[in-house]
Amino acid sequence: MDVKHLSSFQDFSLEKLRKHNVFQSERFFLDVYCLAPGQAQKPHRHDTSDKVYVVLEGRCRFRVGAEEEVHGPGAAVLAPSGAEHGVANDGPDSARLLVLMTPPPEHA
Repeated sequence: MDVKHLSSFQDFSLEKLRKHNVFQSERFFLDVYCLAPGQAQKPHRHDTSDKVYVVLEGRCRFRVGAEEEVHGPGAAVLAPSGAEHGVANDGPDSARLLVLMTPPPEHA
């Protein structure tokens, strides 16, 4: 059985958000994103992939399409295929997100 503990994915970088892969196959990927205050993922879109962000720690501002909202621990945000989306940590605390995408872009 392949088991990983999400609490072990805590590595932050001062330069840019860190993406830590937890699991990946040709059908999906599951990552932990670590965002220090002030870091962001630029808005982008995936034409054939859905993405889900789950807030593990901290608070982030999510953009999906024309909507923008701030969410904290326990929130799950869906970015459906074709919708422009991104996330930003406006601070003051670091944030960790669990991110699921299916299929991953290289297989879409």
